Amino acid sequence: MPNNNAISQLSPVMPTYSRFPVTLVKGKGSYVWDDKGTQLLDFTSGIATCNLGHVPEPVKAKLEEQLQNLWHCSNLYNIPNQEQLAALLTANSCGHQVFFCNSGAEANEAAIKLARRYANKVKGNGSSEVVTFKQSFHGRTLATLTATGQEKIQQGFAPLMPGFSYLPYNDIEALDELESKKPAGVLLELVQGEGGVIPADPIWVQKLAQICEQQDILLMVDEIQTGIGRTGTLFAYEQYSIEPDVISIAKGLGSGFPIGAIIAKEEAAKGFEPGSHGSTFGGNPLATSAGLATLSHILESNVLTNANEMASYLDLQLEGLKQKYDFIKGIRGKGLLKGLVVETDASAIVKKAIDQNLLILTAGPNVVRILPPLTVTTDEINEFTIKLEKTFQSLEKGE
Repeated sequence: MPNNNAISQLSPVMPTYSRFPVTLVKGKGSYVWDDKGTQLLDFTSGIATCNLGHVPEPVKAKLEEQLQNLWHCSNLYNIPNQEQLAALLTANSCGHQVFFCNSGAEANEAAIKLARRYANKVKGNGSSEVVTFKQSFHGRTLATLTATGQEKIQQGFAPLMPGFSYLPYNDIEALDELESKKPAGVLLELVQGEGGVIPADPIWVQKLAQICEQQDILLMVDEIQTGIGRTGTLFAYEQYSIEPDVISIAKGLGSGFPIGAIIAKEEAAKGFEPGSHGSTFGGNPLATSAGLATLSHILESNVLTNANEMASYLDLQLEGLKQKYDFIKGIRGKGLLKGLVVETDASAIVKKAIDQNLLILTAGPNVVRILPPLTVTTDEINEFTIKLEKTFQSLEKGE
């Protein structure tokens, strides 16, 4: 039996996160407030989740309405919000059917399961392998961390799940291996977020899509971080002139409310049938009300127009900083998913930015990740630029 007295001083929460010394209690738009009443500019958006900013009014109203009626029922019954949200997703994508779950990892799990089952039950070729790419990130469950092409994420969890292999990202010649592997599916990010904010090369993506079509391999695009407007279009794949067989989404879909989904083309969706997959909470009335309100507002307002205009303005501000500071080596990304490549320790910049009441993130050891909400304004970007420059100056002075 564990000695409870010996561990009584520990937090009851497991230490799976290296937390910043900030306790957030309130949010609105691009700002959050801590438990001392300090206002902070949030250019993380809950890691690309609060795409409409914190507590957006259209989503808040829909949730409050749903809270008065029905919070949850099982998927054994029809759920109107779920049907409406699925219809909206398929009407605005290349897919035909949707499976709802609770998170990005669950969405990628569903995609992996669908690929395997499609290969076995529909194609009948017995293939189970899924190919992903080095430096990718697809989740923290045992299957999705195995799918993730980063050894640091996999450390300590051996034996990993069988049935995964990795190819180098943006390497055209390496794609020739797909013909010999003949996998059930290929899973990729069109911007590797956690892996360093690295966009996919369009020519590479085109060849990959061509091979998948020729070999009848499911092309599955992980849009957990890039989807729901983050890169300037509703889905990043739209910028590559491809049509994935499966799209996984989560983060931005619920404005911070836990929801995930896969959108599949009709042929790929044949891999699932009653009893083959499921979720207790996935797509329940409350979650899908948040998703429906979020997606409806993005499609019916000028959110995407603003996101593209502000992305261009943010690029100008970052380029201005790059001209002033030699340690900034590059700017990359798409839309409002930006990476500032630095030759210094990115985590030191992120930590010091908190002193300026600015929240930003890392994407690997040498990339600062910048994720403002899609509703961000020029004034807020100007404020961000000032705060980030003060952060740089403070670090240069050794403060």
